[in-house]
Order: sequence, then structure tokens, then C-alpha cells
Amino acid sequence: MRLTRRSVLAAPAIVALPARAQGAWPERPVRYIVPFPPGGAADIVGRMLAAHLQGVLGRPFVVENRAGAGSSIGVDALAKAAPDGYVIGMGNIAANAILPAVRRGNVPYRPVDDFAPVTNLVFTPCYLAINPAKLDVRDVAGLVAFAKANPEKLNFGSSGIGTSLHLAMELFMQAAGIRMTHVPFNGGGPALQALLAGTVDLMIDTVATSWPQVKEGRLRALATTMPTRLAIAPDLPALEEIYPGTSMAPWHGLLFPAGVSPTIVERASEAARAFLALPDTQQKFAAQSLDASPSAPESFARFMREEFAKFTAVVERANIRVE
Repeated sequence: MRLTRRSVLAAPAIVALPARAQGAWPERPVRYIVPFPPGGAADIVGRMLAAHLQGVLGRPFVVENRAGAGSSIGVDALAKAAPDGYVIGMGNIAANAILPAVRRGNVPYRPVDDFAPVTNLVFTPCYLAINPAKLDVRDVAGLVAFAKANPEKLNFGSSGIGTSLHLAMELFMQAAGIRMTHVPFNGGGPALQALLAGTVDLMIDTVATSWPQVKEGRLRALATTMPTRLAIAPDLPALEEIYPGTSMAPWHGLLFPAGVSPTIVERASEAARAFLALPDTQQKFAAQSLDASPSAPESFARFMREEFAKFTAVVERANIRVE
């Protein structure tokens, strides 16, 4: 998913923080690691935030793209940086929750303990979609009833083994007590094309990617995987309402390496949360099906631990492993 440059690269309004006292952080430029290639959604969100932080904190925040290995290369570089407050970066559901789970800990960093969480930044809303020409069910209850009567008959697509879209479906199946056949693809685009063509019956996808097909009637939405209902579809239930504990929303958050002073963490968190609270920021994100979601450092740390524990349990129950 990509944000359009026209809609998001306009300079955000600056929310003033208290004047920076002499000797207060930052006293020099801050390196900002974005573990994704330039031009994508995470990169543009990161650059918008970097511009805001530079404006309110008075020092450059220099974006460095360190992409690769499902974002774990950049996240590992962040984990190993000096904890002096002059390297900050983006964590996310893949590198900090899912990859350590599906690789059974075989990553070069600890997914939570090697970081000082600052704030969550955004969620990417997802939903459960079916091809109505292949599967004539109207709601989650109908889907579950059909799946129980026809074990393994339904095929669901995903963006690959061990991805957030795959594990979201595993989470749902485990909660509902059903089994379907997983058909992994090399990315969400090919999986969506297979769903539209009827090669697979259903999948969990991002709203930004395929919601137009729902409006056209080519797909049918049964539920969102967000913790609460979508603003664009308030009548669409959340899976969480039916099967508690099944919410899944890809997230990106702001992190320091572990050991950074709590005073610096709080100052960065305050500035980032002010940016996320701006109506201009929220409108631009909402136009791209992103939800701005600020959180205090303690809350974000707790959330990260819960995410890692949740997906570790899903992976163990489903016996999923990715080398």
C-alpha cells in the first residue's frame, strides 16, 4: 500500500512544545531509521513525523531507509544503536511480533526488550472478505457454519506464510474451531487477484487495497479485524465482538534502543503524539485508510508485549515455522 505524495507530503502544522532548555535533548541531529524502502506508506509517515519533530524540537531528524528481510534489518540496526537518544526508528507488527514468533526466536534482537517504546503511530485497518460468486454466505456465523460442515473445503489466500494476513486468519480459525486450506501467495496483490478470480474463496486484506471491490459488489465484507468497527462501515461487525481476542491490525510505532533516558523517551513521545493528534494528520491518514493511534510509552510497551505473546501462541498452535 502506498500513500500518494500529493495527499501526504504537504508540511504538517507545527504544535509548539515548551521551549527547549539549554542542554536538553536533542543537542544535535537525530538519525531516524525507517526499515522500509523509500516511497511506501511507512516511509512517508516516517518522513512526515521526522519533519514535525525537527520543527518542534529544533534539530534535524535525518531519515535513513534500512529495508530488507521483512523490515528486520532496520529494526536490528536500531536495537544495536547507542542508547544516547540520537538514533530513533520505526518498529512494526512484522519485525517486533510476527517474525520472532514464526522464526522461533531466531532473529538477532529481542522483539520488545531491546527497545524503549515511544508511541504507536498508525494502524492499517483490515477486514475479512469473501468472493460472493464462490461462497454464498452473508455473515461470520454463516461462514463458520459452512466451514464446520465442510472441513478444509474452503481455500483462503494470504500474502505469504507467516505474514500478518495469514496469522490473522489462523487466529480466527482457532477461535471459531474451523479449518480451511491456506493458499499463500507472494504478496497481497496476487492474493487479491486470486480472490477476485475465484481461485480462493476468502482472505483477510487491508481496507486500502480492496475496499473499492466491496463497493462494486465483487467482494463481500463480513467483519473487520480491527479492535473496533470501521468509521467507513459502522454496520460491519468486528471479529473481536464475536470472538474476543481475534483482533489484528498491522501497526507501526516509534522506538528508541533500550536504555535511552526516560526523560528523552517522554519528550519524543510528547512531540510525536502532538503530531498524531493534529486534525490535518488524522485527515490525511484517514484518506489513505490509516488510523493515527498515539499511545503513551508505558501503554505502547504493554501493547508490544501482548502482540508478541498473542502471535507466538497462534504460531505454536498452528505449528507454523519460517526459516
